[in-house]
Amino acid sequence: MDASLLVTVTGLDGPGIAARLFRALAPVGLPVLDVEQVEVHGQLFLCVEIGGLEADVDRVRGAAAEALPGLHVAVAPMSTRGVTPGGDRYLVTVLAPRLGSGALAAVFAHVAACGGNVQRIVRLATYPVTSYELEVAGADPVQLRRRLAAEAARLEVDVAVQRAGLHRRAKHLIVLDADSTLLQGEVIDLLAARAGCADEVAAVTAAAMAGELDFGSALAQRLALLAGMAEGELRALRDELLLAPGARTLVRTLRRLGYVTAVVSGGFAQVIEPLAAELGIDYVAANRLEVVDGRLTGRVLGPVVDRAGKAGALRRFAAAAGVPLAQTVAVGDGANDLDMLAAAGLGIAFNAKPLVRDAADAALTVPYLDAILFLLGISREEIEAADRHEADRHEADRSEADRSEGERPADEVSGTAPSAASS
Repeated sequence: MDASLLVTVTGLDGPGIAARLFRALAPVGLPVLDVEQVEVHGQLFLCVEIGGLEADVDRVRGAAAEALPGLHVAVAPMSTRGVTPGGDRYLVTVLAPRLGSGALAAVFAHVAACGGNVQRIVRLATYPVTSYELEVAGADPVQLRRRLAAEAARLEVDVAVQRAGLHRRAKHLIVLDADSTLLQGEVIDLLAARAGCADEVAAVTAAAMAGELDFGSALAQRLALLAGMAEGELRALRDELLLAPGARTLVRTLRRLGYVTAVVSGGFAQVIEPLAAELGIDYVAANRLEVVDGRLTGRVLGPVVDRAGKAGALRRFAAAAGVPLAQTVAVGDGANDLDMLAAAGLGIAFNAKPLVRDAADAALTVPYLDAILFLLGISREEIEAADRHEADRHEADRSEADRSEGERPADEVSGTAPSAASS
């Protein structure tokens, strides 16, 4: 049967509505072809496509309306006009501190101008940013990315376009740059402040991050200024490091989902490795400073983790974790991250220089690192539910431990041997 009918039920949501509808439709004897349902702020929108002819409309409407008093029921022949059949689907993620009607209107207009039809909209977050995910069919992805990227700054929104599909549910490798991404600020600048050469090092850092100076040369120049610094300054600096807002939430949530995490940094292993261990990050690649007699020599040990080295580390970690490159995500802010961002399945520029924003697949300008989760389709509600579940599990474990402790003999609890009198 090629013809079909669309049954639409709207109104105040409540338990058992779908059950009553399908119970009423069963005696009609028409096959169910598709079902979609959403609930928004207590309002139900339920659509059921059934095989049938226009002559069946009154019979279907009567059965459904009788079963669902108080709800609005509409039945009409299905029309395929304006619907894009099959084809590739893309996910457009939009986020900003505040998303106004004007910005959303522009995003939807660009989707339509690229031949796209929005088939589903999901709210991902309302704080600390507002984010929506649009499932789009029929759009030219290159044109869509180009148009939305060009408009993002004017609209004051961040937009990402990705192919939809099962790969989003597979294991991913998430690789983070350290300085000005996982961490606030640049570690070498913080070390320079301790060494009294902050201005000289900052000037070289700025030139390197802007792509005006080769990273290897810049690193050598900056380290030479730090020669003679006591190794203890590295340990002291670790206690002063500030993570980017949302960094702990990001790593914690990714680990719960079974994702693999890594830090690939042009910074220093002596600073990054202890932090990565504390956060539970799986892999680290960073430059190891040479130390002789407790002082920095101004050199690094082994190959420099530069622009090419970062991309190589991403490929190496992906192979070790058994994750295809298409399922890797790289996040960075500087010119030495460009090769890594290009090699990853999804390259994200995080509060990055214009050179990096223009080259990346997606750009985030909000200061919250956990906004990366929204680009993976993970909602704020899911993050918070996972946190509550984890807290409940820890509370249950503590309660069980307390009960077990109370059931043990007093001398076992205290850790002392039984006295002669008690024996």
